[in-house]
Amino acid sequence: MKTTSLLFIAIISISCAQSSNNTINPSGTKIKTRFIAPEGYERVIPKSNSYADYLQNLPLKPTGTAVKYYNGETKPNRGIYDAVVDMEIGTKNLQQCADAVMRLRGEYLYKTKQYSSIHFNFTNGFRVDYTEYMKGKRMVIDGNKTYWKQSSNPSNTYQDFRKYMDLIFTYAGTLSLSKELKPVSLKDIQIGDVLIQGGSPGHAVTVVDMSINPKTGDKLFLLAQSYMPAQDIQILKNPNSSKLSPWYSASFSGKLRTPEWVFTSTDLKRFE
Repeated sequence: MKTTSLLFIAIISISCAQSSNNTINPSGTKIKTRFIAPEGYERVIPKSNSYADYLQNLPLKPTGTAVKYYNGETKPNRGIYDAVVDMEIGTKNLQQCADAVMRLRGEYLYKTKQYSSIHFNFTNGFRVDYTEYMKGKRMVIDGNKTYWKQSSNPSNTYQDFRKYMDLIFTYAGTLSLSKELKPVSLKDIQIGDVLIQGGSPGHAVTVVDMSINPKTGDKLFLLAQSYMPAQDIQILKNPNSSKLSPWYSASFSGKLRTPEWVFTSTDLKRFE
């Protein structure tokens, strides 16, 4: 009788735990189908083929998949992430935090053939345009000098693009990216915006989805990050509210605590 009662209690406890968060649909295969807007909120519907639309439709690995480091080892999930983006990251320790921000932006621009918009700055300030890379030019870094040199035939395969992005990851970071992006007021937050603190190490995360309460105008958002060492891009849990998690409220003031970094309300920036 005692065993039966304990079993019954255990079943009830598991059931409650599974239904405590109604913001996650385990069978969803992309961000906008895996994560449900909390009660009273409506998901933002962006313009078709926009960057926001691309981010909402990022493919996710099956529910329960663990984040992998570049070397294949597993990242322990100690209340850090709720989902893993289905995107290869290579086998080198390159795609870390700011790199993931640039990777997402670059992937969208490459997919939509906006090649002339693909450009990032090295930490030394040198602007590296993908259109130059397409011409077969390659970077030469000689001490304090950085310049292009014709080294290959013109080409624009996806493999070329990935090599270009790895080059960016090698010589750019939070410090250079924070200088490229323009500051944005928290009240104007949009999908695609970036919370970033430039430095060594610094950190950066991307706003990949949003929902709004039509009555109050309150905005919620989802965050994606990579980290050190290089690892899969992951959708972060919200350590501040188990009820909202993984959604974050834009109605915070001062500091915003994420699982592995603390940002401030003035850290929000946007690609030009």
